[in-house]
Amino acid sequence: MAFPTNRPRRLRRTAALRRLVEQTRLHPADFVLPLFVKEGINEAIDVASMPGVQQHSLDSLRKAAHGAVHAGVGGLILFGIPGHKDAIGTQADSDDGIVQQALRALRADLGDSTVLMADLCLCEYTDHGHCGPLTADGSTVDNDVTLVRYASVALAQVEAGADVVAPSGMMDGQVAVIRDAIETAGYADRAILAYAAKYASAFYGPFRDAAESKPSFGDRRAYQMNPANGDEALLEVFADLDQGADAVMVKPAGPYLDVITRVSDAVDVPVAAYQVSGEYAMLEAAAAQGWIERERAIVESVTAIKRAGAQTVLTYWATELALLLR
Repeated sequence: MAFPTNRPRRLRRTAALRRLVEQTRLHPADFVLPLFVKEGINEAIDVASMPGVQQHSLDSLRKAAHGAVHAGVGGLILFGIPGHKDAIGTQADSDDGIVQQALRALRADLGDSTVLMADLCLCEYTDHGHCGPLTADGSTVDNDVTLVRYASVALAQVEAGADVVAPSGMMDGQVAVIRDAIETAGYADRAILAYAAKYASAFYGPFRDAAESKPSFGDRRAYQMNPANGDEALLEVFADLDQGADAVMVKPAGPYLDVITRVSDAVDVPVAAYQVSGEYAMLEAAAAQGWIERERAIVESVTAIKRAGAQTVLTYWATELALLLR
């Protein structure tokens, strides 16, 4: 009887051997923690569809941010929920807008010990829940009018202390107008992380609870990408890089590992991926039922995103993962 001479199991025999030859490693600095800050509340509010995630007051936000930085998380990205919404999202670029308040508070607290990012979109700020002002007939988002708003929001965010602005609205030309606006104002040193390949995904549902950003009509398929398209992701990525993006993102992450790999193979800038609310909620729900091993599943899901080619992972488990790895 012929026995095999090539035995891959030799390097799997013990935990030490497996660790020695591991090809994909996680590090706390790889992670960015998304945080929701809501105007007009005095204490954090639990998000029912995302166990463990909260809408923060300014005070509770500062506490969560300190915890993440202490754990070694690489960065924080802020989403704001204003006290007032209107057709053009005026609170998004207001000097006393909730994200601008939060950026100033965190910069004062944390200095340069972490990377402060600001999501740049209008869906949380508009009374209709779409990502920019609507056309005259109210049927869809007006791309070019929205670009003017995005430029103003970007400037407000960098002035408040953002290291990175992250435009997520999927408007054509958004990176170019943001780059021009912040450089003209003297902020040429601030980075743009473009949500370059953001798909019109069914996995965003819990986020819309957390950010209070559900559209009042229709959906976002007229401006976010068709989940069936892979080649189009590269078109969007290269367009954003040509316009001045410093890094690019694929969103969601888990269902789009192939897209992450294609983008990572095609570019020489950092690639981020967002493990979105639906990915988080599904795993938490299954774990709560005892159907999967929670910690192992969290680590495996993020490892897969890194293995696919993402250098940075935006994940709601960032702090927990960082502590677990440490």
